[in-house]
Amino acid sequence: MALRLDKKIVIVTGAARGIGEAHAELFSAEGASVVVSDVLVEQGEAVADRLRKKGRHAVFHRLDVSSRADWEEAVSTAVREFGGLTTLVNNAAVFAGTGLQDTSQDDWERVLRVNLTGTFLGMQVAMPSLLQSKNGSIVNISSLYGMIATPGYTAYHASKGGVRMLSRGAALEYARKGVRINSVYPGDTATPAQDNLTAADRAKILGNVPMGWEADPIDIAYGSLYLASDEARYLTGAELVIDGGWSLP
Repeated sequence: MALRLDKKIVIVTGAARGIGEAHAELFSAEGASVVVSDVLVEQGEAVADRLRKKGRHAVFHRLDVSSRADWEEAVSTAVREFGGLTTLVNNAAVFAGTGLQDTSQDDWERVLRVNLTGTFLGMQVAMPSLLQSKNGSIVNISSLYGMIATPGYTAYHASKGGVRMLSRGAALEYARKGVRINSVYPGDTATPAQDNLTAADRAKILGNVPMGWEADPIDIAYGSLYLASDEARYLTGAELVIDGGWSLP
């Protein structure tokens, strides 16, 4: 049986842990060569090393997604190590759980710089290589909070809503140019970002999920796997919500 990402060359951001690590693991298992990228060097190198020990093609590259120079080096790494770039997964993000009056300008700018500007820079810098592949794909990891509103997450809502519209606009721009651009909207997912939540907070969040349980990072990665594969060749501008039904009520 053919691997679903055979001959794909992928950059995954925020791949040292959580949802990004799950993407690197699953995509490499399905035949992709993966540039594991993150600012967490030790953890990211460990992920890439683990994949190589399994006989897969993976390399680590330190990437601050808010830096154009870092992005240029990451794309160069993919081209140098694997011969090109076909696929980009923009997953790296930071979180801030403060409301309008409690969000400092520094926090506002930090969240938008990583979550939104980082996604923009990745798409912009990677695009020439993706176009050259003639079968490029971008998967932008937004959030359920990019689609629904809640009190107390001002900067995060703004950044992830921005990722949503950035993805839609770019999908139209490149629809006839050989690059598909889709976005994914995770709901409650067991990631390190939840480590600072109290048991009461986690129970409250879980109460919003009709299915009654939180996703594992691999559940999100499986959605992206479809979008990145040639099985989704007629799909661009799609918004895949993976939230256990949270957005339904």
